[in-house]
Amino acid sequence: MGESFHEQLRVDSRFLKSDQRLDTELVDKLILQLNRIYLQILTDKEASKFRDLDVPTCIRLAELLSHLQDKGEEACREFYRALHLHVEDVYFSLPTRLRLRDSGEPVGPIPSPTDRYVINDHSPFFFLSCFSVAVGAALLYYYGESKQVSGSSSALGLAAMGLSRKVRDVLIWYIEDGK
Repeated sequence: MGESFHEQLRVDSRFLKSDQRLDTELVDKLILQLNRIYLQILTDKEASKFRDLDVPTCIRLAELLSHLQDKGEEACREFYRALHLHVEDVYFSLPTRLRLRDSGEPVGPIPSPTDRYVINDHSPFFFLSCFSVAVGAALLYYYGESKQVSGSSSALGLAAMGLSRKVRDVLIWYIEDGK
C-alpha cells in the first residue's frame, strides 16, 4: 500500500461519517476495542467522552476520527484493524479499499506482526517423516536395552554417527568398555 494509514483515514473519513451502517452500537464497539486493547491510543477518559450517548453518533464518530488522525499513524492503523474486525462490510466498502481492489493490489485484512511468521509451512509428509525418525530412535533405544547394553550407551552410539572422528572414537571406546 502506497498511502499511509493516516492518509487513508483522511480520505475515508467523509465516507465513514456518512455511512448509515455505523450505528451507535458499532461505534461503541470500535471505541471499546481501541480503549481496551490499545490504551495508548484511546485512554479511559477519551473513550468515555466518545461514548457519551447525549452526543449524536455522527458527531461522536467525526470527533473520534479527528482525534485518531491527531494521534498519528499507529492510531489510524489500529482503527482500521478494529473496523475490519467488527464491521467487515464497511471496511471493504471504504474508498481506499475499493481503489486498492480496482488497482489490482491485494485487498485483505491488515497483517498483524505475528502473521508474518508461518508456523506450519511444511507438507504433511515432512511431519510424517519426522515422526518416523522419532519412532525409529525410540525402537532402537528400547531394543538396545534388551541386549544387555545400557540405554545411555546405545544413545551415545547413535550420537557418535554425526560427530568428528576424535569424538566418535572416544564415544565408541566408552560403549565397548561398558560391554
